[in-house]
Amino acid sequence: MTVSSTHSASSAEDGPKAANMRSLSRALEVFAELQRAERPQRLSDLARTCGMSLPTTLRILRVLQDFGMVSQTDKSYRIGPAVLPAARSYLENDPLVVAARPVLQQVASQTGLTASLYTRLGFERILVARVDGESPLRYDLPLGKRLPLTVGAAGKILLASASDEELGQVATAAIAAGHEKDSLTAVELRGRLPEAGTDYAYSEDERATGVLSVAVAVPHRSGRPSESISLTSPVESATEAGMKAGIPELRRAAGRLSELLEGSVY
Repeated sequence: MTVSSTHSASSAEDGPKAANMRSLSRALEVFAELQRAERPQRLSDLARTCGMSLPTTLRILRVLQDFGMVSQTDKSYRIGPAVLPAARSYLENDPLVVAARPVLQQVASQTGLTASLYTRLGFERILVARVDGESPLRYDLPLGKRLPLTVGAAGKILLASASDEELGQVATAAIAAGHEKDSLTAVELRGRLPEAGTDYAYSEDERATGVLSVAVAVPHRSGRPSESISLTSPVESATEAGMKAGIPELRRAAGRLSELLEGSVY
């Protein structure tokens, strides 16, 4: 009788906890969708994209508004000011970003190219640090921008060792996020990646027109890298051969960054 009573009490406690976690997960999903959006989003658009009902989406947005994570203008919603203190704390205290700054500065100085560090977040990648080269890029790519793994050297190198199953998941997520056309398959995505045994990825006119890029992964003790370092240049200022000439410097930088991060959560 005692065992049965304890089990029932435990189940009763687990129910609300599980419901709370589902609510938190849904709230973060809405928040992530607002991060991806290039402009303020209407309630109906957010609900449809996230696969939630209008009342549920509205309740989530109101809670996020209470904490300053979301702001509302007329009938549209956007990221709120509370994210700025969080972003500042991340940029000032995250060991990856702190360790990367001098490494990227050296790479940019040695090559004359723009050096960037990306970290993988789920099925996307995020720009977390950048040092401009001698030739400025012709587009604005702010820190924190969510980008696909499916295009661009810095994304493709992070998928180089992925299984066919994972590539299928990445393709599905890229389509859902609007990064890719509905026709993208795991087979097509595999064809974009570096050949087996190649430790770098190269891209030209992929994510942005008129841009060349080369990237290597930052070694990770788990064997599955989650960060990559890239060199980027406008097409009129570099050639494919010139970009690939910077690969040895990228390798040294990636190795140095990996050493600096030993013993941390990375």
